[in-house]
Amino acid sequence: MSTESVSETSAEPTVTDNADEEATSTSAAGRLEEEGDVAADYLEELLDIADIDGDIDIEVRNGRTYISIVSEEDDNDALEGLIGRDGEVLEALQELARLAVLTATDNRSRLVLDVSDYRKERSVELHRIAEEAVAKAKDSGEDVALEPMSAYERKIVHDAVADLGLISESEGEGENRHIVVSIDS
Repeated sequence: MSTESVSETSAEPTVTDNADEEATSTSAAGRLEEEGDVAADYLEELLDIADIDGDIDIEVRNGRTYISIVSEEDDNDALEGLIGRDGEVLEALQELARLAVLTATDNRSRLVLDVSDYRKERSVELHRIAEEAVAKAKDSGEDVALEPMSAYERKIVHDAVADLGLISESEGEGENRHIVVSIDS
């Protein structure tokens, strides 16, 4: 008899449960907004010190904070310098912004930083690379190893390869970490 009572009680959502879920969701959104504000303040100071003109846009979507530094000017070489060769400077700035958030909030951040739509344009290129690797693997029946890339870029390629129906794995260490696309595991 008491077992029935417990199962009936646990099967019905309570107002308290819904309120807790909403509070958790609201606090997570608030945390992401705070991350964006802290990172934007940090990056704005950096831009001021370097005397670089740029606007900072903050967006929260899919449980992540996205920060973009853009310029209204068509030709802004200074912002291009924030990207660096193969996005190396951009990756470093992203990590610095994440550290600023960690220092200010005691929370690890997964924020993504973009400058002059570099990541957006690179994403298109990475999807093309994934499509070519999938086609090559299907044609040859052999594994296809790609050039080393950052963790963020590997994630984009892994997702694209999976969407195209093949398997990919990361191999190697450090700067040599790369993706291998294969037909089967």
